[in-house]
Amino acid sequence: MPRMSAALAVPAAVLLLVGLQSGPAGADARPAGEPAVGTGCSYAGRVTLDTTYNPTTGLYELDDPKRGHHRTYDLHGATGGNGTLFTDADNVWCDGGRQEAGVDAHYAASVVWDYYLDTHGRRGIYGDGRGSCSRVHYGNNYANAFWDALTGCMTYGDGTDNRQQIITIETAAHEMTHGVTSATAVLDYSGEAGGLNEATSTIFAAAAEFFAHNPNDPGDYLIGERTGINGTTVRGWMDKPSKDGASKDYWYPGIGNVDVHYSAGPADHFFYLLAEGSGPKVINGVAYDSPTYDGKPVRGIGLSAAEKIWYRALTVHMTPRTNYAAARAATLRAAGELYGEGSGQYAAVAAAWAAVNVK
Repeated sequence: MPRMSAALAVPAAVLLLVGLQSGPAGADARPAGEPAVGTGCSYAGRVTLDTTYNPTTGLYELDDPKRGHHRTYDLHGATGGNGTLFTDADNVWCDGGRQEAGVDAHYAASVVWDYYLDTHGRRGIYGDGRGSCSRVHYGNNYANAFWDALTGCMTYGDGTDNRQQIITIETAAHEMTHGVTSATAVLDYSGEAGGLNEATSTIFAAAAEFFAHNPNDPGDYLIGERTGINGTTVRGWMDKPSKDGASKDYWYPGIGNVDVHYSAGPADHFFYLLAEGSGPKVINGVAYDSPTYDGKPVRGIGLSAAEKIWYRALTVHMTPRTNYAAARAATLRAAGELYGEGSGQYAAVAAAWAAVNVK
């Protein structure tokens, strides 16, 4: 499995299979139950959970009827299969222990579903209204998360010593977005396309975090700031990716030979500049100071416009072998379609790409 980057990535071998997966395993055979609304205690505070009451067992299940019956399972340390569906007697999911990771995953998945639906009109990873699933407590001392094509699930370990926080809105959005990418542009997971694949997950993970408006996990352009995966507080910065010591701020010939987690840097940087602009600023209490390749300032157009441009570029214009030059063309075309070629948004896309040396 390749090293996981800035916001948790997916192994190339797994990702390439996602296009063959039409939906999560067993999606068409899920039993009917009674929709219910519970509450849970998560890393993000007390949250609302959409669940299903099973009249046969008399238990509530982490099965979300509002979001295509997205289900959350406990793998009990296994590395295969679905494990067991989380259940609870009173629909107040605050028992702690193994249940806590299930609550985190179920809540985060609901946020990401709502983000894609409310912002982009997309109904689930596959765009067909069917939910996927989440699996927690994967393996032993597994300090990461990944999108699993064979099960159509986000899968999460428990970290070193099985005690680290792995599951967040950002993590879930990153992994679910790998599924979205594979259902749309099917970007390769190597070369420049691989960097753009990784960047797409980072971009929409940040966007989903802002969308959630959760005061316990406010939106930011940091990567991995609430996970304990590597024992550090922050593992990546979209405003200046090179701060991690390996990622690239700007495009250069040969960047496609770099690990995809590091070659994603120019696209991460582009998106930050497009949304927020260059120079020093404070957003939600976090200080940023984004440089530009040519030294020229860039004025941001706001996250709302930037995310719509990237989404349209991804789902309409990008292809498996899209490189940085083609990504520039795709985003310019998307901006023109959404706002007009004479718009400020169109000009900002061109300026932000120039600022990361893509012309």
